[in-house]
Amino acid sequence: MAPSSSQTSGQKVDEWRTNLWNPRTQEFLGRTGGSWALVLLFYVVFYTFLTGVFSLTMWVMLQTMNEYTPKYQDRITNPAYNDSVQVSTNNRCRPGAYHLQEDSGDVRNTPKRSCQFNRTVLGRCSGLEDRTYGYSEGKPCILVKMNKIIKFLPGEAMTPYVSCSGKAGDANNVHELHYFPPNGTLDLMYFPYYGKKAHVNYTQPVVAVKFVNVTANIDIRVECKVYGTNVNNDDERDRFAGRVSFTLNVGSF
Repeated sequence: MAPSSSQTSGQKVDEWRTNLWNPRTQEFLGRTGGSWALVLLFYVVFYTFLTGVFSLTMWVMLQTMNEYTPKYQDRITNPAYNDSVQVSTNNRCRPGAYHLQEDSGDVRNTPKRSCQFNRTVLGRCSGLEDRTYGYSEGKPCILVKMNKIIKFLPGEAMTPYVSCSGKAGDANNVHELHYFPPNGTLDLMYFPYYGKKAHVNYTQPVVAVKFVNVTANIDIRVECKVYGTNVNNDDERDRFAGRVSFTLNVGSF
C-alpha cells in the first residue's frame, strides 16, 4: 500500500532536521564540530595571509612615494588672482630672477613663500574692466599657462614667453594680437615651483592673449607656444609639449 501524503511530508521534515542537526553523529549541516573548526581555521589563515600581502604591498608602494614631489606631474587647477589676496599672502618679489628657496640638507625650508601674481597685470584681459573678457566685442581673451613641474627652471639666459599664431593656412587670418603681461612673459620669479605641500599659496602665472583682429566667421586654427631655454616646443613625438592648439571662430560685429 502506498504511503499517504502526510507520511511523505513527515519524512521530508525529518530528513531536513537530520541534515540540519544529526544527534546520532553529532553533525551540523553535514559536518562535525572538528570539521567546522578546521574550515574556520582555514579561512582565518587564508584571509590573514591576504591581508598581510595587501598591507605589505601598500607599505612597499608608500616607500617609493615622496610626499613633496609626485611621481607623475600633470595639469593642476587654475589659481585665483585677486590683488588683495596676493598682497596679504604672498611676497613682492624681484622680477627677472628665480625665487630659489632650497632646503638645507635634511632640513626642509617649508613652507616656502610665493610671489605675487596680481590680476591687474592682465590688463584688458583681467576681467576687471570688461567682465566678458572681450567676447562681447569679438576680441576674445585666451589665458595660456604652463603645467606645474616641480623644481623646473624654464630658462637661464632668457625669460620664457608665450607666442601665438595661426597654424599653416590660417596664418593670414590672425592679424593683430595683444599680450598681457607685455610680450607674453612668464617671469622667472614664479619659478621654481616646489609642490602643493611645500609651496603654500603659490599662484601660477598665466599669459592673456587678446585676439584684437582676426578674420570673422571662419574656423581659425591657432597654436600658442612657450619659448624658453629649457622648453622644447618642437618635439613631433609629443604634440603637447610646450604648446597648445585650439580653434577660434569670431562672428561679425
